[in-house]
Amino acid sequence: MAKGRIPESDIEAIRNLVRIEDVVGEYVSLKPAGVDSLKGLSPFTDEKTPSFHVRPNHGYYHCFSTGEGGDVFSFLMKMEHVTFVEAVEQLADRIGYRIHYQGGGATTPQQRGTRRRLLQANAAAHEFYQQQLETPEAQPARDMLLERGFDVDTIKEFGCGYAPAGWDTVTRHLQKQGFTFDELEAAGISKMGSRGTPIDRFHRRLLWPICAPSGEVIGFGARKLFDDDTLGKYMNTPETMLYKKSKVLFGLDKAKKYIAESHQCVVVEGYTDVMAMWAAGVKTAVAACGTAFGDDHLAILRRFLMDDNYYRGEIIYTFDGDEAGQKAAMKAFTGDQQFAGQKFVCIAPGGMDPCELRQAEGDAAVRDLIARRIPMFEFALRSLLRDFNLSIPEGRVAALERLVPVVAAIHDAALRDEYARQLSGWVGWHDPTEIVNRVRQAARTAGRMPAGGPSGRTQRGRSQRSPRGASSFSTRTGTGGASGGLASQSQPRMLHPRKPSEGSEEGRQRAAVRLAIQYPHTAGAGFDALGSDAFTYPLYRTIRDAIEAVGGCTNAVVDHNWVPSIQEHIDDLVVQGVVSEIAVEDMPVDQEHMVSYAEGLFARLEEAWVGQQVAELKAALQRKNPSTDSDYHDMFKDLVALEEYRATLKQLAIGTF
Repeated sequence: MAKGRIPESDIEAIRNLVRIEDVVGEYVSLKPAGVDSLKGLSPFTDEKTPSFHVRPNHGYYHCFSTGEGGDVFSFLMKMEHVTFVEAVEQLADRIGYRIHYQGGGATTPQQRGTRRRLLQANAAAHEFYQQQLETPEAQPARDMLLERGFDVDTIKEFGCGYAPAGWDTVTRHLQKQGFTFDELEAAGISKMGSRGTPIDRFHRRLLWPICAPSGEVIGFGARKLFDDDTLGKYMNTPETMLYKKSKVLFGLDKAKKYIAESHQCVVVEGYTDVMAMWAAGVKTAVAACGTAFGDDHLAILRRFLMDDNYYRGEIIYTFDGDEAGQKAAMKAFTGDQQFAGQKFVCIAPGGMDPCELRQAEGDAAVRDLIARRIPMFEFALRSLLRDFNLSIPEGRVAALERLVPVVAAIHDAALRDEYARQLSGWVGWHDPTEIVNRVRQAARTAGRMPAGGPSGRTQRGRSQRSPRGASSFSTRTGTGGASGGLASQSQPRMLHPRKPSEGSEEGRQRAAVRLAIQYPHTAGAGFDALGSDAFTYPLYRTIRDAIEAVGGCTNAVVDHNWVPSIQEHIDDLVVQGVVSEIAVEDMPVDQEHMVSYAEGLFARLEEAWVGQQVAELKAALQRKNPSTDSDYHDMFKDLVALEEYRATLKQLAIGTF
């Protein structure tokens, strides 16, 4: 039987009960940014300066980099690629809310969206695998963990499990719980065997659950235990709706809190390395799952590192040996250097990995390994120098011939010069200035600096993206009307790129609707009294009219539905995007001065409107004859009254606008 429709009352209840900052916080590290404001790095694009804002009391978010904005449902839809109904149902499950479907009969959580169903299958499989780890058959799995120095608490912390023997043990167990083979196959737990019957994907292996940042199990990593197991040493869940190996980091669900607090993340190579770091007190360790650490992983980490500028957060790589380390370090030069200044390297002695180091030398050695990290650039250059005999002139010259172009490949001019000086010392060259000049010349040849000389420090704290637009929305709509909604979806940054200055007329109109959206009770009757004509910019007039359409500020019910209700009365998607942007903008005054700010703002807007009426009335009077036009004297009285009213409004606005 069909589920039926989710009633609006349930949607509103779920929206109000779910804390948007908790949901967003599973993907982005947020920190306070003023009254009812949190900010972080955008989860929708790579950026250096946080432009993603959340208003908890309004239940709203807006990303100034991409123009994306909305409530907790739209955020989940964007991040998890689910439908609106699935987003509502996921959040209902999260808070234990029972949806009262209209028509179609009752439904249970097991009947809900595919993604939720796959998560439930993974959770049930994980519970089964954990139970199996306690069985006699799993003794080799327990021994492997104990021999590597992990106690019971650490094993339970990471949810380790065991896939038992038998071709379809877990498959049959989960089918008895109501899961279909199609669901288990889609979750990566089961597969179709060669004889056309469902079988388990993992057999006789030690398992680790791989979790999303929210803590939900989305897949598994499996380690070989027996010699007669002819498959690879490690196996992972295949790519599924939930599990995308290029976007998954083992241990991130546990480490994200500590990464945000310390602005530091340690990248290791295996599951046991993450566990060893955690057991040694380094709780910021993560590992890629079944693939090399890549740009997508880096983008995820930076959101949790919560960088405020280019060099704040640190990503520390640990490598098993010199060859692997050198190859990885050289990516700092051959690949994208956008975050190279944040990268560090540490390699344990004897080519040991962190787990082996902890076994051999204890927890303190692991912590010391991280403390002795060196910058990625330095590590790469020193690694290359090992290929040369620096004790003889020929070796030093050859080293410079090889490394000068490498140093010249550093994009940051100041960093490039500093490493040129360092290179001079490492090689033992008598004149550091000569090496700096050689590096600069190589950089000019490669097009990394202008011919006139070094450019100084690069713009570290600024985005490398092009400006968000060349003209304002109001300029275009003033002559040709609002832009089309389809264009706003594909190019949101180009449609409302500029925030006007607070002191301009456009800025005051924006400030008025911002106050009405964020603090409707403070705006109150003062905003409602402003006529549509007081908003000369079509963009803000449209928003003002939408606020009036929902009952105005005086009758506003301030909850998580306030902003969506305004947007519902706006047809243009561009203007809807501006509403979401305004809903999270910072206010220029604190709560204590909000009332006086509102009075001055509305007085200034009213004064501007009255000034226009005065100008029009004066022009009309000039066209009339005082002796023959009977309405001249009445119009003159109106002009005097308007001038007096305008003077009063100016007095109210003094000191504020």
